[in-house]
Amino acid sequence: MPPSADLLKALPAPDPVAAAHSARLRDHICAEIAAAGGVIPFARFMDLALYAPSLGYYQAGTRKFGPDGDFITAPELSPLFSRCLARQCRQILETLDGGIILELGAGAGIMAADLLEELRALDMLPERYAILELSGELRERQRQTLSQRVPDLLKQVVWLDTLPEPGFQGVILGNEVLDALPVERFRITCRGPRRLMVAWNGAELEIIEGEEDPEVTTTVARIESELGWRLPEGYVSEYVPRLDAWLAAVAEPLSAGALLFIDYGYPRAAYYHPERATGTLLCHYRHRVHDHPLLLLGLQDITASVDFTAVAEAGLATGLEVAGYTAQNYFLFGCGLMELLAGEIPLNPANSIDYLEQARQVKLLTLPGEMGDRFQALALTRNLNIPLCGFAFRNELDRL
Repeated sequence: MPPSADLLKALPAPDPVAAAHSARLRDHICAEIAAAGGVIPFARFMDLALYAPSLGYYQAGTRKFGPDGDFITAPELSPLFSRCLARQCRQILETLDGGIILELGAGAGIMAADLLEELRALDMLPERYAILELSGELRERQRQTLSQRVPDLLKQVVWLDTLPEPGFQGVILGNEVLDALPVERFRITCRGPRRLMVAWNGAELEIIEGEEDPEVTTTVARIESELGWRLPEGYVSEYVPRLDAWLAAVAEPLSAGALLFIDYGYPRAAYYHPERATGTLLCHYRHRVHDHPLLLLGLQDITASVDFTAVAEAGLATGLEVAGYTAQNYFLFGCGLMELLAGEIPLNPANSIDYLEQARQVKLLTLPGEMGDRFQALALTRNLNIPLCGFAFRNELDRL
């Protein structure tokens, strides 16, 4: 469906420079559509919208994170998030007798700075803190953040253009990374599942149904078989077509340690519940959320919730162990969130304002309906046979 007039009014108009940038990306996408014969799969559109060199949302220089950007992540909401995560990293690094932390896409660098500060306080600094970041603009912001926050630890930080060589030992972190992997969208029709495609009709981009496709038919049939029910006609949803290959590449360097993913999503039975009939795709633009990905090309984020069952299956397929799965609130409790809150600001009148602000942050991180249950944590491990503290409060592997 096209966006409503009310939505278009609610979205702030881009300035002329941003509008011109968006138009260049539209022309780039249209050229690819023309070269492909008139249509491209939605996953390819999303890949271009987010990652086209110098034009895609994550490749261009627009501000994305924080109050002046399009959305706020948990590390920006409260340093308590990263301080808890540091305790999980410490446990893993202690067990391995040292190692490296690799962060996949470090945003503005706030989580990296908070983690390094806390790990120094815990006397468990990693041998190196590596950041895999493809955006030159974000690299510069990360460098500025780290230079301001932890200038004496900047020498610990390295930026990578590619994944490290095999033999990596330590922790690989992905906070709100999985939701930005390009997804294939499909619709259940009376003729069976159909891939959704993106076309140019001469005036604007539009989403249309494609012809029958063996990959989509097979994928939907497998999902329905595992669910034990048929998706109803008209149902729209998505899956990540290259998830197995992506995770295998990320995990390949790891000889010992853990991959920790924190993101919004569901186990498969909830992801493809009949009531979730329009899918999970969302767009974020200047703290407005909507579901029209063809708008504001290169200026808005396009995301989909994570099917954590699919991520766990991809981990098993590449030889990893599924060590833990739980909601974000339980993960933070397992990492000592309440003890951190109690120890940070003793209860006395002089500290009451600071304590109330910290308590407000904790509520946002943990309450159902906020980040507490919308975000999930998943740990995949290799040669690390210990119970992870982040899943000690409640490990919900049976939900996968």
